[in-house]
Amino acid sequence: MIRTKIVCTIGPASRDPDTLRAMVNAGMDIARLNFSHGDHDYHKGTMEFVRQVSQETGKPVGILVDLQGPKMRVGDMSDDGVFINQGERIQLTMHPIIGHRVEEDDAEFKAVIPVQYRMLPRDVRPGEHILLDDGLLELQVLETASSQIACEVVVGGLLKSNKGLNLPNTRLSIPSITEKDWLDLDFALENEADWIALSFVRVAEDVHRLKSYIGDNFVSERPPMIISKIEKPEALEVIDEIIDASDGIMVARGDLGIEIPPEKVPLVQKKLIRACNNAGKPVITATQMLDSMIRNPRPTRAEASDVANAILDGTDALMLSGETAAGKYPVEAVRTMASIAFEMEQAMLAPEGRGWRAPAHVSHRSDDVTDAVSYSTCETAESLGASAIITATSSGRTARSVARYRPHTRVVAVTPNAITQRQLMLTWGIMPLLSKVAGEAQTVVRDSVARAVEAGLVKPGDRVVITAGIANNLPGQTNVMLIEQVEDAGRIDFPESPGDQ
Repeated sequence: MIRTKIVCTIGPASRDPDTLRAMVNAGMDIARLNFSHGDHDYHKGTMEFVRQVSQETGKPVGILVDLQGPKMRVGDMSDDGVFINQGERIQLTMHPIIGHRVEEDDAEFKAVIPVQYRMLPRDVRPGEHILLDDGLLELQVLETASSQIACEVVVGGLLKSNKGLNLPNTRLSIPSITEKDWLDLDFALENEADWIALSFVRVAEDVHRLKSYIGDNFVSERPPMIISKIEKPEALEVIDEIIDASDGIMVARGDLGIEIPPEKVPLVQKKLIRACNNAGKPVITATQMLDSMIRNPRPTRAEASDVANAILDGTDALMLSGETAAGKYPVEAVRTMASIAFEMEQAMLAPEGRGWRAPAHVSHRSDDVTDAVSYSTCETAESLGASAIITATSSGRTARSVARYRPHTRVVAVTPNAITQRQLMLTWGIMPLLSKVAGEAQTVVRDSVARAVEAGLVKPGDRVVITAGIANNLPGQTNVMLIEQVEDAGRIDFPESPGDQ
């Protein structure tokens, strides 16, 4: 079992139960539903298929709902698109017309292009640049009016209907959470999604607004956790605050690589992953990881290196987008990603690979009880050659704190909460199991070890290191580490009943 987690976008190429089952068996841990496409009935059906396959395979699979966010697009174009040439003056209009070429020789503008964002003339300034179709086309703003923008074409090409529009140097007035997002969020809450990905996060307040809404409208035992997608340059300016407000981060290299120069993306990726590792928050590396496998059964060598380097950087999870949503080889893409991860982890976890261990940069917070116990647990397990670290947890914090140090020893998280179990599927190295009991400490720990034995992760006679929060009544706090033989786990003498870990 690999320790790096795999997130797969579910779409027409992978939505049927047979393909989903094969993807789960190949290594899929989280199913991503992209709400930029499809309606609620479609996504509800996808959720049902994922849960059906999860039950059949016996493997927990988390569901991540990815909100569309304020994605700006051009409108409809005539015929197969509108060709714009370098040096031409064109007009962007906020009126709902069909985009077209202007054939008159003396026309001021050689093309008129509709845009679906009405506030654009107020947001942009002369001299700023507008990128179209994932940055393939580029315009420079000449002047603005109430509902039109005059531009010069810097990089020309064919512009098709509904292509994306990016403003790398512009601060937008559009809210980060749109009316559509609120409706989609209600659907996600009603259908108990495990994770919500918030697109185009700009400041921590975007995350606080989302969490506040969930707190006011969600009545289940555990709310979904929030992933902030880093796609805007202004988010990088306040990234520590955003990470602190979020439950996890997605390095969304697609739009981010349009908004900032592509040569800066690799270093930004490394910095974001390092910051998340230090904060103990799961981080997903996304976009074009195995892009050629949309069409081909094998990746390019550069793609294989990209996946491997993200693992070396310390990413918790790798994400497949078009490869599994619309590609010809969805199962092969998952299998390929898992194979690359396996090879990298074998090298990193081998004795001679300690120098490659990605989170060597993770700092030890000695003033935090949970972190101190987690750090000691990892060091103790490794020095004793323990077969497993077993964490008893209800919120998942205990297990995430241990996994933060990327121990060589496998981490088994045992929780009585099925939602926590699925949410833990996103964190590096954690094997989450569902507990069958709750109660006093001896019972909880005994059952945790029994679940690990039942799953074949440890066997009688193995030495294990156990962590839990005992008699402190503080949610998420770990204050006990135990070293036991598996057959002796039932005779542990605890002082009181466990708190809510």
